Amino acid sequence: MSFASTPVTRVLVMGLIGASIGATLFDIKHYFYISVGTHILQYRQTWRALTWQLCYTNSSEVLFGAMALYNLRVVEMQWGSRKYASFVLVSGLLTSIIPPIILTGILRPLSWGIFDFLPAGPTPLIFAILAQYYAMVPHIYQYKIALSTGAPTNNDEVSGVTFSDKSIKYFMAFQLALFQWPGSLLGAGVGWLVGQAWRSELIPGALTRWRVPAWVVGMRDQKGSDRFEGMRRRLESEGAATGATSGAQHQAGGDGNRRRTMGQQLFDEVRGAF
Repeated sequence: MSFASTPVTRVLVMGLIGASIGATLFDIKHYFYISVGTHILQYRQTWRALTWQLCYTNSSEVLFGAMALYNLRVVEMQWGSRKYASFVLVSGLLTSIIPPIILTGILRPLSWGIFDFLPAGPTPLIFAILAQYYAMVPHIYQYKIALSTGAPTNNDEVSGVTFSDKSIKYFMAFQLALFQWPGSLLGAGVGWLVGQAWRSELIPGALTRWRVPAWVVGMRDQKGSDRFEGMRRRLESEGAATGATSGAQHQAGGDGNRRRTMGQQLFDEVRGAF
């Protein structure tokens, strides 16, 4: 019941857990992380740019990643599954390609080959979703953790750090960013920037307006619904206009029998279907 109305989040959580367990059982975890010097420059395994976000390679990251995706399901509730699935696919593609490019072309040369590792896992995608959560969802309450044990006076407030009900979501995501830093921190930063670019419409409009087919998320085709909705509105307007004309004719001619037009009869026939 906790995944009600959030089928995309359910697929993400179950897929992450299943892929991570499968990578461990079949001993293929070494196919998912990226070492630029070995995998990209030496063996030209560029396909890793499309697979390194499919799973995590240790149980702690799997736990925090699944919890983070679950707690961010409110974004799907507000957007709807179709828009959310489109955002996940587009941002997932961007966050898969951009970090390896930055690491290969900029950070590795500047660090003389020291910064070479990009850990597996969808941390960039989670941070792209977190950027939407940060902008869309207001906090409900705040609380303060006191830093001193002394009793406050009448004019002074207790010194401390203020948190909100959203803080736990940020803590889980921040933990993912620090698990295997600096590589995980790079992915988290790129994911956050991609999420903010989506909201600021800095990403090309064709990508932000694109939507997955309705059947992908279990929705019916919207074209038929839009067509029937347009028919319903036309029939309502015809019925209202015809009713006003009939009323005027009744008052002018004194005809006591109200005549029903073809449009009104058709409207009465189909009204129950809407």
